[in-house]
Amino acid sequence: MLTLQQIKADPRYIIERLAVKGFDAEKPINRVLALDDLRRGLQLRNDNAAADLKRKAEAIGKAMKEGRREEAEAAKEAVAVLKEEQKAIAEELARTEDSIREELLNIPNIPCQAVPEGRTAADNVVELTGGPMPELGPDALAHWDLAKKYNLIDFDLGVKITGAGFPVYLGKGAKLQRALIQFFLDEASAAGYLEVQPPYVVNEASGYGTGQLPDKEGQMYLANLDKLYLIPTAEVPVTNLYRDVIIPSDKLPIKNCAYSACFRREAGSYGKDVRGLNRLHQFDKVEIVRIEKPENSYAALEEMKAHVQGLLEKLGLPWHILRLCGGDMSFTSAITFDFEVYSAAQGRWLEVSSVSNFETYQANRLKCRFRGDDKKTHLCHTLNGSALALPRIMAALLENNQTPEGIVVPECLRKYTGFDIID
Repeated sequence: MLTLQQIKADPRYIIERLAVKGFDAEKPINRVLALDDLRRGLQLRNDNAAADLKRKAEAIGKAMKEGRREEAEAAKEAVAVLKEEQKAIAEELARTEDSIREELLNIPNIPCQAVPEGRTAADNVVELTGGPMPELGPDALAHWDLAKKYNLIDFDLGVKITGAGFPVYLGKGAKLQRALIQFFLDEASAAGYLEVQPPYVVNEASGYGTGQLPDKEGQMYLANLDKLYLIPTAEVPVTNLYRDVIIPSDKLPIKNCAYSACFRREAGSYGKDVRGLNRLHQFDKVEIVRIEKPENSYAALEEMKAHVQGLLEKLGLPWHILRLCGGDMSFTSAITFDFEVYSAAQGRWLEVSSVSNFETYQANRLKCRFRGDDKKTHLCHTLNGSALALPRIMAALLENNQTPEGIVVPECLRKYTGFDIID
């Protein structure tokens, strides 16, 4: 969340930048400033009351020591009244601080200056394009038909067991899925990321820490009895490893990667865009997460983009990078780059990765700090990216690599699959 210091330093700037995200911040920012004025007044009254109590307690002690018992007993009654007054002030102060935090939790992160204005995905900017465009004949099949033809994925069995959006991978389909996971993890390890195997469920504090709550509560699966959430991405548990942690300066940057299943309700999704692997409720993903000093985070962002680009190039897929406009960005992000691959049989681009810098927004929620050379604590910058999400990668690989003889497996995956063609 934004810090009070950010807002107080230049509230007009915050309001103007949030307008780029399509968020009207005028009233929320004014409420925060008014509550902060109230908080500072209550804090002064609380401090004065505490000081007065201390003085009176010392006076009572002195009176008792000097034998002025009646005077001391009378003063005790006044102190008891003052204690109740101070308690009431402290309680109001705590409620006001809670109200400030509640307001701050519902204000999005401000987009950085590089974020283009715009309201929808149509306003995103294509930054870079690469990879060979496949040339398929008129008889080319979409991945859902290829999955059935070669017995790779059974969508109907998933519906039987659980429901729509929970496919069952079979035979070479399961092996190709596992090969992609191992390839992505090995590439991340080679790039210096420490592999982490996190839990797949998190508590409410973790959801608030990375900003899924309260913004995306309706998209998360909740185990009501235990008040635990199934993770929508490994970003949540991995970033929360550093909640309430002060990191020594020489331990930064921190680079983690993690494979996990991901669970998203995808409420409101319908139509042709959700067919097959295009949009699932459960899917596999390898995530990369970085904790950085503020002055290094944008160089780290470029490294992460280059890492994802390298994966797509090794897979031989056509790709492009989008710089998201303000209206298409997430609640928590300061800047986001989406990677999409071209699905030849469907004739459309499919998102396979988002790489984002959150600057101090998540770190402030998490209380994730580092101790600088000045011996003071400072908020870290947090970043993450999909490297990569599997379903649409699998869809593009199946469609783009189909031949009359079968589906050709990319060279980089063959040592993991043990086969070079699916026939």
